[in-house]
Amino acid sequence: MSDPQLLKCPNCQNTSLVRSDDWHLHCENCGKNYKVEAKIFDATELQKLLNASAPVETIQPKRRPRWGTIAAWTALAVLLILIAVGMFQKQRGTVVIGEPVPNFTFTSFDGQTYTLEELRGKVVLINFWASWCKPCEQEAADMEAAWRYYQPGGEVIFLGIAWTDTESASLDYLARFDITYPNGPDLGTRISQAFRTTGVPETYIVDKNGVLAYIKLSPFLSLGEIQSAIEPLLTP
Repeated sequence: MSDPQLLKCPNCQNTSLVRSDDWHLHCENCGKNYKVEAKIFDATELQKLLNASAPVETIQPKRRPRWGTIAAWTALAVLLILIAVGMFQKQRGTVVIGEPVPNFTFTSFDGQTYTLEELRGKVVLINFWASWCKPCEQEAADMEAAWRYYQPGGEVIFLGIAWTDTESASLDYLARFDITYPNGPDLGTRISQAFRTTGVPETYIVDKNGVLAYIKLSPFLSLGEIQSAIEPLLTP
């Protein structure tokens, strides 16, 4: 096709006609628009057709993007990204091995309330579980055995947190495995969010100074494995 810049506008005689598509042309000098009835790529033939045509006002020139609009959309995109990152970080929580665990309050099924700060000076084992979780059943007996081993010494306390479970199902689970250490629901999943849990079972052990010392993201396989995670935290 011939260079469209060589086409003269029948209105202003300026060689500033440009194609907006195969059917329409626009004069960048006077703003007039022209429509052709067929795809004509020969400049001479097209010029003859244009000279015999009246301009139409229905075809608007393509607007070039304004920098102000681009900047506004860019700022909006950045804002949405920052909001998404903030929500993700809030959901993930702040618990990391070697750092203090944020305080939380836990109420067991029998109505006893425990606050992490009040348990300072003890090793706290926090186990997330659910009655519908088959892997949780693998460690239930060993977890109870470990509790009965450490309970007389008074240096260790176990807290079982039922994750996304009903109270009746949770109580049936506790009775089935004869679990005696404190257990209760995670209302609003506030505790599980603080610990960045991704499922069950998961176990977190907090040392006597309130610092997260151990994470287990799968079921314990034996009583000895539980003891090996707790024992180093009991030494003076």
